[in-house]
Amino acid sequence: MTEDVKKANDRPMILKPGHNAGDLVESHKWKVLREELGLVEVEVHLPDHLLNPRNQLFGGFTGVYVDMVSIYAARTLFEETQEFRWAATVNMRIDYFAPVLGPRFVLKGEVIHDGKTTCLVASHFTDMDGNKLVYAITTMRKNQ
Repeated sequence: MTEDVKKANDRPMILKPGHNAGDLVESHKWKVLREELGLVEVEVHLPDHLLNPRNQLFGGFTGVYVDMVSIYAARTLFEETQEFRWAATVNMRIDYFAPVLGPRFVLKGEVIHDGKTTCLVASHFTDMDGNKLVYAITTMRKNQ
């Protein structure tokens, strides 16, 4: 395990347990696979309470995963010594290619443009075999 991944695994994904969005998707249980400037990749699980009647991720909850990984990717733009206050979602577009099935899948967030006050983040959902499931693009306003 690289030092960067070890350091990333030593802290909560984005939110400590006790925040509604993080608790909903159980982000404190996510496993960081890769973290570098402008890029994060995590292995996540699909909790039963987010399933639709077909045992797939209910589409309405997809945006929560997108928001979480987009904020996390934006956070990588700041050094540890800088205070990252938060990022607000300005716009989000989600394209669904295939159903997201559990129990686990991979979520990648990549900053594709870093502006002065906003950044554009691409989110990729893939199954454990690397098949593309969902693609999203999010504009985040950086609160510095």
